[in-house]
Amino acid sequence: MFELPTIAMLIVGLYLISSIKILAEYETRRDLPAGPAAFATERPGVILVFAPIDRIVRISDASRYDRSPAADVVTRDNVTVKVNAVISFA
Repeated sequence: MFELPTIAMLIVGLYLISSIKILAEYETRRDLPAGPAAFATERPGVILVFAPIDRIVRISDASRYDRSPAADVVTRDNVTVKVNAVISFA
């Protein structure tokens, strides 16, 4: 029914389509082609990752924020103060 070249072209086409990856604006790609000692860093956009050769690790560069719960604090002169804080993780 199907000839061998047609099946081979279909497999190669599917492999190339599956190799296309998109990095979001807040992500960085670490490429580990030859082990962890040699790595390359790429910025966001469309990239090609060939499965048996390349392996990527996505690193999020997005800033994260966390609120600490409000606390009532008594100062030296016996004044009650409510303290809030926002913690930023880069």
